[in-house]
Amino acid sequence: QLQLVESGGGLVQPGGSLRLSCAASDPLDYYVIGWVRQAPGKEQEGVSCISISDGHTYYTGSAEGRFTISADNAKNTVYLQMSGLRPEDTAVYHCAVGGVYGSTCLYDYWGQGIQVTVSS
Repeated sequence: QLQLVESGGGLVQPGGSLRLSCAASDPLDYYVIGWVRQAPGKEQEGVSCISISDGHTYYTGSAEGRFTISADNAKNTVYLQMSGLRPEDTAVYHCAVGGVYGSTCLYDYWGQGIQVTVSS
C-alpha cells in the first residue's frame, strides 16, 4: 500500500489559509486520495477526495467552496488548499487512500496526520 506523509499544517487565524500536502511513496496512478479530519472528542470526518484517473473531485458540505483538492502526479503529491478557515476546522488532518462510491469518498487507510489549529 502507499505510504503517505502529510505536511503543511500549523496555527492560523480565523479567515486565513493553509495548504496541506500529502506525499505518496509511489505513483498515484488510479488511486482515490483524500483527506479526513478528526477533532478532539469527535468522530472522523471526510473532507475531500480526488480520483486520480479522471481528476474528479468531491467535497463534504463544510469544505465545499472553501477548500480545493488537487494532485501533482509528477511529484506523487496531493494538496488541500484551505481558505476561509474557521475555528471549527481545527483538527488532525489525515491523508487517506480509498474509493468513491456514488458521490461519497470512503477510505481504507490513512497517514499519521498533521495538526491544523484555527485560533486568534
